[in-house]
Amino acid sequence: MSLRWHHLALWAALVVGMLLLPHLVSKGTLRTIIFANYLAIFAISWDVLSGRTGYVSFGHPFLIGIGAYTTAILTKRFDVPVEISIPLAVAATMVGGLIVLLPALRIKGSYFALVTLAFMELMYQLVQVIRPDLTGGTRGMSGLPTLTRGAVNGFYLSTALMLVIAISMWLLMRTRLGTALSAIGMNEESVRGSGLSVTRLKTFAFITSAFIAGLGGAFYIHYLGSIAPRALFDINFLFTIIVAALIGGAGTIVGPLIGAFFLTFLLEFLRPYLPGAERYFVYGGIALLMYMYRPKGIVALFEAGLAKLRWLR
Repeated sequence: MSLRWHHLALWAALVVGMLLLPHLVSKGTLRTIIFANYLAIFAISWDVLSGRTGYVSFGHPFLIGIGAYTTAILTKRFDVPVEISIPLAVAATMVGGLIVLLPALRIKGSYFALVTLAFMELMYQLVQVIRPDLTGGTRGMSGLPTLTRGAVNGFYLSTALMLVIAISMWLLMRTRLGTALSAIGMNEESVRGSGLSVTRLKTFAFITSAFIAGLGGAFYIHYLGSIAPRALFDINFLFTIIVAALIGGAGTIVGPLIGAFFLTFLLEFLRPYLPGAERYFVYGGIALLMYMYRPKGIVALFEAGLAKLRWLR
């Protein structure tokens, strides 16, 4: 019980700290934090499926893209209000993801990863050639309605969305359902032998992951006010999502959040020195070293430090 209250106190401190940030940092830093918030949402979405069940997805921008393009088309081409288009976009992500990717859950390991990667590449090609009058083709779409104006309002909206998702998933994964999902990643056959429906558990993980991805994608493009297939389905975007989850600590929910902020600010720090794609080699190397010597990520470093402090006391 004391450990539970300790965790809740840390979450409360995070909420209070985030609310105070607009009074402590510049607007430029707030904009960086906004991108970190959305990356955290995408990384948590990936972690719910891949970090828990062990089914590593290389096609997560496929889910994000469904939500982003659905709300973009509805608002730009059909003048649907944003408050209606975003729920429709989330629903489309869950339905579309289930129809296309759920059959892939019947395969395992590298085959699953390759199939999901193929779907991401397929959607990248389709949005450019099928009905470019709707999708914008290779140029994408601009002039999309935005939900907020200004760095402060954008910060509060993205922070609220990120914290609601993070805390909800953290609480969910501490239930028996979360334990069962983690057990699939450890030994799927044992879970099946215990009488639990592995198919239902994986389906739940996939639906939850798709829900978060669609929601994050819809809010993200309404923050940017534009959408471009080259940026959304870029391999660096996929790489950043996965590395954020791994370097922070996959399977923890808190880890992807920490990893997202770490990578976002690392990229901003390196931008003046490495303005091109070379930045990705730097944090890719950091991620590789972290994964080799501390596979459980930054969260494990914090836990080891706290354990050492307790021992010293």
